[in-house]
Amino acid sequence: MTDDLNREDDFSYEELTSRHVSVRRILGLFRAYHSRLALVFVLILLSSMAGIAAPFLLRGIIDVALPSSNLALLSVLAGGLIVLACVSTAIGVLQVLITTKVGQAIMHDLRVRVYGHLQSLSLGFFTTARSGEIQSRIASDIGGLQALVTHTASELTRNVSMVVMTMIAMLALEWRLALFSFLVLPVAIGISHRVGKSREALTYEQQLRIADMSSAVQETLSISGIILARTMGRSDDLTRRFIRTSKRVAALEVRSHTAGQWEWSIIDLVLHALPASTLLLGGFLMQDGATAITIGTLVAMIALQEQLLWPLEEVLQSGVQLRTTRALFARIFDYLDRPAEIVERTDPVTLDRKTLRGAVRLEDVRFSYDTSQQPTIDGVSIDIPAGSHTAIVGATGSGKTTLGYLLARLYDVDSGAIRYDGVDVRDLSFQSLTEMLGVVTQEPYLFNASIADNLRFAKPEATDGELIAAAKVAQIHATISALPDGYDTLVGERGYRFSGGEKQRLSLARTILCNSRVLLMDEATSALDTATERAMAQALETLAEGRTTITIAHRLSTVRHADQIIVLDKGRVVERGSHEQLLALDGVYAGLVRATH
Repeated sequence: MTDDLNREDDFSYEELTSRHVSVRRILGLFRAYHSRLALVFVLILLSSMAGIAAPFLLRGIIDVALPSSNLALLSVLAGGLIVLACVSTAIGVLQVLITTKVGQAIMHDLRVRVYGHLQSLSLGFFTTARSGEIQSRIASDIGGLQALVTHTASELTRNVSMVVMTMIAMLALEWRLALFSFLVLPVAIGISHRVGKSREALTYEQQLRIADMSSAVQETLSISGIILARTMGRSDDLTRRFIRTSKRVAALEVRSHTAGQWEWSIIDLVLHALPASTLLLGGFLMQDGATAITIGTLVAMIALQEQLLWPLEEVLQSGVQLRTTRALFARIFDYLDRPAEIVERTDPVTLDRKTLRGAVRLEDVRFSYDTSQQPTIDGVSIDIPAGSHTAIVGATGSGKTTLGYLLARLYDVDSGAIRYDGVDVRDLSFQSLTEMLGVVTQEPYLFNASIADNLRFAKPEATDGELIAAAKVAQIHATISALPDGYDTLVGERGYRFSGGEKQRLSLARTILCNSRVLLMDEATSALDTATERAMAQALETLAEGRTTITIAHRLSTVRHADQIIVLDKGRVVERGSHEQLLALDGVYAGLVRATH
């Protein structure tokens, strides 16, 4: 069973990388910083040139200065070695400073791109994606690229430059010993490729399991998760499940770092044996008559060889690291390549806030979450005059909440149109839609910040007086004032310090601050007690003057006085009219009223 799963993962991973990852696309991340990277490349060349010059100075010391006891020449050559060391050190420091800044800038750009792109996806993506998975891709996957963009890329460039220039210097110094040294290259490159391929697949699987662990932490250690676990007596079971997940991650971590270690040891063995073999061959060549080499040449060759081997090994290791980061790029680019379904037009319609009327019209709207299934909303047409109050009711599953999603453009309609003041919502700028429509949802969301910060999320420039006025309308000011810290009180994660009704009233106050022309209330009073609901209804009547109000409700007591009531059944409008008219019809609405009594 495990093998089958692994084969499926391998197949899906290869398909994923073939669709999303290419060398050109990865290099594109560095394009905006080409001038600074060009400077780094120049520094790398200078450092490499300084590195290969040192063995030639060393040969001069051994073959000329020391045998002839030429202290002046010895001083010059030794001073040259010191100067080269100082130059290399200074270049190294400057290179680290530049590459670190560029690397962090690239990671920042990538995080922002992913976050911004996710903001443009429809609500459908977030109903199926795990929040822990999203968090893992932004934090863990992009974080895993830090070594690549801040260190590996520049080191690879430097080491490749060093390898190429050292090989040229070796050929110029003694071509026979150089060619002998190069025999290790095909073996080392082949083994490195095999190790990199195996570790790449393991890295992808490891990131999947890390995402599982992140999701488990986020779900089970949230306020709701803790309450559920303790009331169900499942805390120990969740701990055991987390232990299993953590063990999988640890095992994969070990495998991803040790896979192919025996093969890699062959590279180490060959590279470490090469100097001894070169000395042996050099000993024979020193006896080769007219073409004999000098001791200085042999020592310089060994020095160049050492200078070749460590950057060569670094290049091979960098190659392995690049293969493993391909798995991270696959997961990141997978998110970036998901089509942005909710996008603003390049030339959107921007309405003047002062002239907004709040007229809403739905024209033969059809929508389905899954095109293979029956439409959730099927041919709905509703005319909502500016300043009127329209209620949308129906049994569970009738499509009420979906219609609210469409009105707020959390999804786009499949066909038909939704118009605000005669403009298709898909043509409106996001800013105009926000100014037109304010939404209070059934499940209010509060940030783990102060009450004031939560309210100012709707209007950052709001004064304290505006906060108090909105809170009074939402019937929550007295509750806030009774708190020791008042509006500076922290609400806790998802507002856990407040009751459901208090959170809904805070959410309502936040929406009131938007001062939108259309107010969409999606079960916004479902968590209120009867007395508070009555008081808030009276406040909303004042608030609704001159505004268009759309109420989606199960509790029919909140919609009795609506100008028109739209009754949905299986995504279709089956009845419409006032409360009295619909009761007289004795149809679906009347049945709903009887069911609530």
